[in-house]
Amino acid sequence: MKFYYLEPEVAGGWGENTVFDRTPGRPTVIHKLHYQFDGWLGDELVESTPCFIVSEQMGKEIKRAHLNGVWFDEVEVTMSDQFKEFCPNRQLPKFVWLRMEGTAGQDDFGTAPDGRLVVSEQALTLLREHGISHAVVTDFPA
Repeated sequence: MKFYYLEPEVAGGWGENTVFDRTPGRPTVIHKLHYQFDGWLGDELVESTPCFIVSEQMGKEIKRAHLNGVWFDEVEVTMSDQFKEFCPNRQLPKFVWLRMEGTAGQDDFGTAPDGRLVVSEQALTLLREHGISHAVVTDFPA
């Protein structure tokens, strides 16, 4: 099976209610995620390194397809003043936190050592069917 790096749309970043630990020489650990949108091009998967969120509908599709390497958690979602000013009529769907537990190049979802998302061909097909037109996709070395 082929695997791919997937770099989703960055539509914002961590909000002030994000709770995390940063230890020098170790990956940042996020305990509670608050994603604040500054804009949104409409993709159903967005990121703010090292976190990924998907629309609730996309999460249901991932579960329905029995893709492995992820689990879902709550995320607080807000819109910045910039978002409200430039996208006043834009409605956001409900989002969920896509939490990685898989191994890159082995499971349907995983994270490379550099923090990039790695997905299987099956996962990529499903994601494309449901809306990730602004994501950058490149081959993951076998």
